[in-house]
Amino acid sequence: MTDTSGLPFASFLRTRRAEIDRALDAFLPPVSGRLAGVHDAMRYSLFAGGKRFRPILALAAAESAAPGDPAALDLALPSACAIEMIHTYSLVHDDLPAMDDDTMRRGKPTLHVVCGEGLAILAGDGLLAEAFVLLAREPDCEGRPERAARKLAVIRRIADAAGAAGMVGGQAIDLQAAGRGCDAEGLDAEGLRDMHARKTGALIRAAAASGAIMAGAAPARLEAIDGYAAALGLAFQIVDDILDVEGTDAALGKTAGKDAASAKPTYPALFGLDASKRLARDAAGDAHAALAGAGLERTRLADIITWVLSRTS
Repeated sequence: MTDTSGLPFASFLRTRRAEIDRALDAFLPPVSGRLAGVHDAMRYSLFAGGKRFRPILALAAAESAAPGDPAALDLALPSACAIEMIHTYSLVHDDLPAMDDDTMRRGKPTLHVVCGEGLAILAGDGLLAEAFVLLAREPDCEGRPERAARKLAVIRRIADAAGAAGMVGGQAIDLQAAGRGCDAEGLDAEGLRDMHARKTGALIRAAAASGAIMAGAAPARLEAIDGYAAALGLAFQIVDDILDVEGTDAALGKTAGKDAASAKPTYPALFGLDASKRLARDAAGDAHAALAGAGLERTRLADIITWVLSRTS
């Protein structure tokens, strides 16, 4: 992968996005034969645009965990791409009529609008399954027991983050809080934070941790990166909630104001906009502090905090 150490942050992002897109294209099944329909649907959502925030975070964590090691990025790339597949599957399912019922994502019609609900569900399932196929297959660990142990640790982290204790569980809490689950249940500040730590934060933490683990991070450095990612995930979600209030459809690439219209629990709904902005800055400060404690304050991980706080989509 490209050495981006001397590039401005915007150029770093463009370079890593291009590398991630090429890798995703290579890792996904080709569109051919009897399975062309579902493979095409998977690719439609995966390549519909997007920030590639999570895989970029994974690669930045790998670089920070093993500075100067040219193998670190190559080892982390499969898990970075797998996490993007999982994230995209979650968006496909979130947009379904039974969930958030949205018709636009990343500036394009959502997959169920294009292909129908059935194929959209299957394409999401396919992306989730292909993510774990990729994690099991790459990188090659034959004859390398230490690398195999790293990969097993990453698979467990990502599975935990994607499952009932993480993203799926957070989405279930969200449905219940909006009165659409089995038992309607409102959320206080602690409940809101817990929901988002699962729904959004868990996969963000897994992205950073997977990059660091595959790069062979020492335990203390891995712990610092995990603490950083937990705070970063909170800042990311609060900013996301704020953008739903202040953003536009065109800027966001999805329907603005959807959270309020659906009575979803959000930081602005509970705290108001000004307090939410303060909470986002506080979370960003915690992320910076975690990096500083490990001597990582001059890495791309620190630049990503600024990116998260300043984003408009």
